[in-house]
Amino acid sequence: MFDGVYRGKRVLVTGHTGFKGSWLSAWLLTLGAEVSGFALAPAYPNSHFELLNLKDHVRHFEGDLRDSEAISRVMAEVKPEFVFHLAAQALVRPAYADPKGTFDTNIGGAVNLLEAIRGTESVQTLVFITSDKCYRNVDWEWGYRETDILGGRDPYSASKGCAEIVFDAYWHSFLKGKIRAATTRAGNVIGGGDWAKDRLIPDCIRFLKAGETIVIRSPDATRPWQHVLEPLGAYLLLGRRLSRADGEQYCRSWNFGPGHGANQTVEKVVRHVIELWGGGDLAVHRDPGAPHEDHWLQLNTDRANHYLHWEPVWAYTNSITETVRWYREWDGGANISVLSQSQIAAYMKAWRELGRP
Repeated sequence: MFDGVYRGKRVLVTGHTGFKGSWLSAWLLTLGAEVSGFALAPAYPNSHFELLNLKDHVRHFEGDLRDSEAISRVMAEVKPEFVFHLAAQALVRPAYADPKGTFDTNIGGAVNLLEAIRGTESVQTLVFITSDKCYRNVDWEWGYRETDILGGRDPYSASKGCAEIVFDAYWHSFLKGKIRAATTRAGNVIGGGDWAKDRLIPDCIRFLKAGETIVIRSPDATRPWQHVLEPLGAYLLLGRRLSRADGEQYCRSWNFGPGHGANQTVEKVVRHVIELWGGGDLAVHRDPGAPHEDHWLQLNTDRANHYLHWEPVWAYTNSITETVRWYREWDGGANISVLSQSQIAAYMKAWRELGRP
């Protein structure tokens, strides 16, 4: 899988202590990569990073992307060949509480990273992850394409749209012809090991663990739910394509989202979680004074389907089942390294069985 392109290669993952970053780091290790990570300390108890004991398996650099000298020092020391950029303030509601911190991290941090890459000759391939919320959302019923207008009415969405613009400026001004690079935009991800506040699945698990009623505020909001391994597999595939002799053609923006069956309302997802957990209660408390969050969001993935021959491997049912199973087994004292590696192996097996590249 991935033609062994990562075996023995120096790979830097920013945000490796986070939810997606820890899963990506674990997956890269199974592919034989020499993984280094640059990130803040884990933000939550029982972090996936700590449960996997990744600190003992990767070169771990703790730092803030807003510190330009810190990321430049790490880049010079690691001399990565591949860079996967995931570090970010990744939540909508905290961005309302601290818009400056969000802009400084997601925009200024992107500048610092790109400056560091600009000054590091070893870098050959960059996969720059933003978000599906980088698009100016007008609540239409069809998926956003990579050519649609960037923007955002809330600080988080605006920061991600701006990060895309920053990347584009660096690409055309400094990086094109020197490295292979692309941006990616993925939908809402679910999976074991996510403990972020104000995220649906982690909040559900906290309520269920405490024996309390799950309270939701936007039951009709619709999102393209996908397992965390879906976009990560796409990032790895894109990195492989970028590294090929003809990789220049893949230096563009890419949407990675689930099929239409994965677009579910918040209420329906919560009811599935309760069913899979084996019990629980749900209550809807609408808050008319809540800050704005987009109601409808969907990605069009035709570009990835056509040019990368990429499509989701796990349907929504698989994704929600594997997610709740992870939390149930964690709650039962399972060995998380074994559990998470088994899910990566199951996903890779399904990928191969579908004949994916």
